[in-house]
Amino acid sequence: MSRLFQPEYFVTDYVEPLGKRILIRKDEARQKTRGGIVLPDQAEIPTITGRVVEISVQIERDQDFPVRKYDKVLFHPKNAIPVDFEADNLLYVVPIEDVVAVFRRSEVPVTKKRRQKKDQDQDDSESPDE
Repeated sequence: MSRLFQPEYFVTDYVEPLGKRILIRKDEARQKTRGGIVLPDQAEIPTITGRVVEISVQIERDQDFPVRKYDKVLFHPKNAIPVDFEADNLLYVVPIEDVVAVFRRSEVPVTKKRRQKKDQDQDDSESPDE
């Protein structure tokens, strides 16, 4: 038998959450405040946001949970289970009950008033102070 037509397979590892759980890649801890102040290592601001990497089949089928893959979420870290799958260890299996918010973006149509205000604000910022 010829080996020319045998398919090749790649072996990949992945984590599939079971039950009402999702897999989240936790965001990096902030080292700097919004104002630009650099914080020492022991004063890190804890992060409890992350991106949904994988969702269980049970969550995917349940319309009560509007969480989808790649959503940015805010979660309570108390019951999060760290997954020792990657060197940086930023993966966590989180019960869906501990997800408290999903960050959404919506497009708001620009009205005539908003456009005029935006143009006025730009004109004000461009004029030199006397």
